Amino acid sequence: MSKPTPRAVEETSVLVVGAGPVGLTLAMELEHHGVETLLVERNTSTTRHPKMDVTNGRSMELYRRLGVADDLREVAIPTDRRTKVTWATSAVGWELATFEYPSVDETRETIRERNDGTLPLEPWMRVSQVILEPALRDLLEARAKHVTVRYGWGLDSFEQDAEGVTAHLVSADGGRRRTVRARYLAGCDGAGSRTRRQLGIGLDETDLRKLVVKELGLPRTVATLARAFRETRERPADGRFYLVHFTTSDTEILNRFGTVWHLQSPAGWTVISQNDGDTFTLHAPLGMRTDADRIDPREFVHERLGRRFEMDVLVANAWTPRLTVADSFGRGRVWLAGDAVHQVTPTGGYGMNTGVGDAIGLGWTLAGVLQGWGTPGLLRAYEQERRSVALRNRQAAVRHCFVRAAVMATNRAELHSERWLGARTRRRTGREISDLGNLENEALGIELGYRYDTSPAVCHESGGQAPRQTMDEYTPSTWPGARPPSVLLEDGRALFDLFHRGFTLLRFADHDVTALVEAAAERGVPLDVVDVRDTRARALYERDLVVVRPDQHVAWRGDTPPGDPLHVIDRIRGAHH
Repeated sequence: MSKPTPRAVEETSVLVVGAGPVGLTLAMELEHHGVETLLVERNTSTTRHPKMDVTNGRSMELYRRLGVADDLREVAIPTDRRTKVTWATSAVGWELATFEYPSVDETRETIRERNDGTLPLEPWMRVSQVILEPALRDLLEARAKHVTVRYGWGLDSFEQDAEGVTAHLVSADGGRRRTVRARYLAGCDGAGSRTRRQLGIGLDETDLRKLVVKELGLPRTVATLARAFRETRERPADGRFYLVHFTTSDTEILNRFGTVWHLQSPAGWTVISQNDGDTFTLHAPLGMRTDADRIDPREFVHERLGRRFEMDVLVANAWTPRLTVADSFGRGRVWLAGDAVHQVTPTGGYGMNTGVGDAIGLGWTLAGVLQGWGTPGLLRAYEQERRSVALRNRQAAVRHCFVRAAVMATNRAELHSERWLGARTRRRTGREISDLGNLENEALGIELGYRYDTSPAVCHESGGQAPRQTMDEYTPSTWPGARPPSVLLEDGRALFDLFHRGFTLLRFADHDVTALVEAAAERGVPLDVVDVRDTRARALYERDLVVVRPDQHVAWRGDTPPGDPLHVIDRIRGAHH
């Protein structure tokens, strides 16, 4: 009896598991650095779930760096549309408070006029993940020379050794198998990450109910909220939400308050306009012990919006918000990014946007190690840097959750009364909502101000005081580990556009940097010198010499070249001992 023919083993430098936005962005980053990559996705097509709907300014800066920001805007909400968030008693009731934001075109003009480093180079972008994913995939497949994309293949198991990883893949129908040998495996396989589970990495989970509101800077306490919830007539929620993603030809259903992006009610539900047209997503809390499988999605929408209309339901399901950060972001030859290592509530849009930062961070790090100039210390730095961001962003998401909870605590019968008491209650509630604000869509400090203060791959400073970064405001700075300020030069060029693929040494005054350039060459580290003679840029960058990493974070700065250039180069390539 003949032996079965052993399956051929495919080989690649990096195997990326999971082709959501994070996996696709990681593959783009690896392509950017010329790294041979195989990207596999268990599903046979891109997602049907709307999930995120804002790509923030920092993510758009990173997509600009990859050369795809303008392409992505082609499929997003048009750049001349303003964005409005409205709280109302119901879809057919009274407006309580509105927060309106300028269009992309208007924001671009503000960025040009202000040019003081406090704003991102790129405005945010509104686009549903249902649209973003195929756009990223199409761009990758059209332009990639080093990346192969395969849908319908999931990770079954893997073994790693000192030289690499052997991964066993299975087809979507379970009928076929493939074996891939990669030097590194990147798990971007979502909240239920098989990669993370096989590594045995646990999750640090925050229970919303145990948090104290006053620690997050809000005017109410948990006890006050709890009393208010008990006084409402609604059955108490158990933490689950129900999502209905639908299209309708009756586009007037939400136009009582004009074209609204988010229509939100103190009853706890939110309707998101996905395209300022015919596609919407409703998220609403479920009552205790509600059987989600018995819900009629159409009736669910009608009951909450207060009117009936024709709709086509695309997706409907229950889901539970989670606030988790993985204990570790990887080990050895296997590393993780995106929802595989952190999950947050949708408040603030920090899920995918944090994941985009992970993808860029992991991508340039893997490229450095594979190209020989980076050391495994860079991977340890990646974990330390991105885990600190995940923890910070989780805290911000929690803070935004409690703002919504505070608004829900105002939900009482008088809000819906047509008598004088109703009008007075609505005015008071509107003022309270305005006072609480809408930081979840305004937190530039969270989006731009994250800093790698303890990273082993950054040259930290012993003197001076790091600028304080708050959730709401971004303070421009080149403090080591920070994202540097974006500034337009006198000739109209964006300074960010002058950064190179590797490290960039920005030289704002005449200094002989030969020793630093030679030290980089000795270690094989890609370092390009960019001369900038611009008074505004020099003031914002605070030093004559600033080294910017491939991920647009400050690695080192000084007013004179370093006394020990090899020490600086070794530090920023992860070889610090």
